[in-house]
Amino acid sequence: MEYRIEANGSLVAHRGSGGMVTALLSAARFVPATWVASAMTDGDRLAAERAEGALLNVPDNQIYVRFVTVPQSTYQRHYYVFCNPLLWFVQHFMWNTPRTPNIGRAVYEAWESGYIPVNEAIAEAVVHEAKQQPEPPYVLLQDYHLYLAPAVVRREVPEATILHFTHIPWPGPRYWGVLPEFMRRRIHEDLCASDIVGLQTIGDTRNFLHCCEALLDGVDIDYAKSLVRFRGHTTRVRAYPISVDAAGLKEYALSPEVEEYKARLRPLMQQQTVVRVDRSEPSKNIIRGLRSYELLLERHPELRREVGFIQFLVPSRSELGVYQTYTDEIFELIDSINDHFGDLEWQPIRVFYEENYAQAIAGMSLYDVLLVNPIIDGMNLVSKEGPLVNERDGVLILSELAGSFEQLSEQCIPIAPTDLEGTVRALHEALNMPAEERKRRAAALKALIQDEDITFWLERQFADLMAISRQQL
Repeated sequence: MEYRIEANGSLVAHRGSGGMVTALLSAARFVPATWVASAMTDGDRLAAERAEGALLNVPDNQIYVRFVTVPQSTYQRHYYVFCNPLLWFVQHFMWNTPRTPNIGRAVYEAWESGYIPVNEAIAEAVVHEAKQQPEPPYVLLQDYHLYLAPAVVRREVPEATILHFTHIPWPGPRYWGVLPEFMRRRIHEDLCASDIVGLQTIGDTRNFLHCCEALLDGVDIDYAKSLVRFRGHTTRVRAYPISVDAAGLKEYALSPEVEEYKARLRPLMQQQTVVRVDRSEPSKNIIRGLRSYELLLERHPELRREVGFIQFLVPSRSELGVYQTYTDEIFELIDSINDHFGDLEWQPIRVFYEENYAQAIAGMSLYDVLLVNPIIDGMNLVSKEGPLVNERDGVLILSELAGSFEQLSEQCIPIAPTDLEGTVRALHEALNMPAEERKRRAAALKALIQDEDITFWLERQFADLMAISRQQL
C-alpha cells in the first residue's frame, strides 16, 4: 500500500500491485499481519507523521502497515548508493570488473550511514510490533535491502521464527569478493540469524552454503540437509521459486481494460510475432535479443514482413546513469534495424516505452514467440506471466540463467544469454515449430505455472516456519 497526496491535501491509500501483495492479502484471511515498510513517497511520509507511530489499516483486510521514516539523506545512501547499484550489480554479475566497481569513501559512508541505519530502523520497528504479539511471532524479511535485519530481530526477540527471502540471484563466494571483506562477511553473518534463508533456486541455495563455508569462521555446513550451523544457531537454506497470482492474472487478462489493448495491438501483429517485456535494465539483455532478431532478418529474408517484433519496455531507475545510457542504446539499435529493414509501410520492431501492465499482458496474450533472455535473473516472472495468459500456443525461448529455467526448462527452448547464434537458431526453431508441439508445450507450461503459483510459494514458507516453531523441521 502507498499513500498519495491529492490536490486538496488529503491522503488516499492505494493498494500496491503484484502477486506478493495478493498472496499476503490472501494469507491475512486466516491470520492478521503487520507489514513494516520504508516510507518511500511523500504521501507515505505524511501518513507516517499523522499516524504518530500507530498502525494503518489496509482497507477491507486484516493487514496493518507501519511506515518507517528515516532522513532522506540516509535513505538515499541506502538505496541509491549501496543497494542500487552496488548490491544489485554484484548479485547480477553486472560489473565490468576491470573498470568497475571502484569502492571509495562514498560506498563506505553509504554502508555506515545508509545501509546499516536503515536496516536497524526497519528491524527495530519489526521488534516493536513483534513484542506486542501474544504468541511468538513469525517474521518474514524481504530482499537485499534488509540483509542485516535478521540479526537485530534475533537479538531483541529471540523467540521469533525468522525467514529472510532474497528475490535476486546469489553468487558464489569468489564473486562476492568484489565487496570489502567486512561487508560480505557481515551480510552472511547477519542472514544466518534467520531460521530460514529463502532463495529462488537450488543453485542459489548451493551458492549460499558455499559462501558461508568460505566467509564465516567456526561454521558447520551440512550440504546434504542444506543447513548452516553458526554461533549455536541452525539456519535452513531453502529454495522457494516465486510465481504469479495465477487465478487473478487469468481473470485480469480477460478484463475489459486488457481486451481493449488486445484490440489495439492485433493490427500490429504480423503472420507471426515475437514479443518481449522488460524493465529497461542491463541485466535484461535487451540489446542482444534485438541483435538476434536483426541477424534472423538478415539471414532469412523470406521472414521479412512475415515476422514482427514488439518490445514492451518499462522505464527503470533512469536516475542512474548506466540505466539511462542502456536505454539510449536500445532505442538507437531499434532505429537502426527499422531504418535498414523497414519502410513507410512496415517497421520490423514496434516499441512501447511506458509502465502499462494492461498493455503488456495484452501483448503477451498474443505472442507467437516470447523471448526472455536475461543475463541472469532471480526468477523472471515474465516467463511465467506470458505462457499463462497466451492465447496462441506461443513458444517460450528462455535464458538458462533465468531463475525460472529450473522449473520451465523442459517446455521451453533454452539459450545461453550471450549466445547470439544460438538465439537466432532458437528464434528460427520457434517460428517453425509444428502446431502440435507448440500446443503440447504451451499446455504443459500453463499447468505447471497454475499448480505452483504465488499462493503455493507463500504456503510453503509458512509451512516451514510453523514446522520450525513446533520443532518439527
